[in-house]
Amino acid sequence: MGAEPYEYTVPYEPDIQAALDKLRRRVFESKEFNGAEFDPPTPEAAFELTEADGTRSILDISRVSDQPDFCCAAPLSSEELERYFDTQKPTKVMLQEADQFWENLERGMARYVILYEGDEPKEIYFAGYSFD
Repeated sequence: MGAEPYEYTVPYEPDIQAALDKLRRRVFESKEFNGAEFDPPTPEAAFELTEADGTRSILDISRVSDQPDFCCAAPLSSEELERYFDTQKPTKVMLQEADQFWENLERGMARYVILYEGDEPKEIYFAGYSFD
C-alpha cells in the first residue's frame, strides 16, 4: 500500500498545539481513521494498533514542532511560503493552486499553513501523508 494523503482545515487560533489537539479529538470521536473498527480507547492506542500503516489521519501527528519530524506538524518556513505562494500570508485559493506544496510533503510528517483573508489569519490548514 502507498502513503495516503490527508488534509484538514480548522478555525485559526494562536495556539497551534491547542488547534491540533481539538482536531485530533474531533477526528478520533468521528471514527474517520484507519483502525477505528478496533474501537481504540485513545488516539495513541489507535496509532499503536495500526502499526506501520498508521491511522492515515491527523491522529498520526501528536504535536507541533518548529522543524519537520515524524509524528509532528511543522509550519512552512518563510522561504517555503514564498516558494509555494509568493507571499507570507497565503489564502485558501492560493493553497488550492499550490501543487508543489504536496510534492514536498514526506511520509509520517505533517505541515501546517495559516491561511489569511487580507491581513487577518482565518484558518489553519494541516496536511500530510500516512507512513505507508
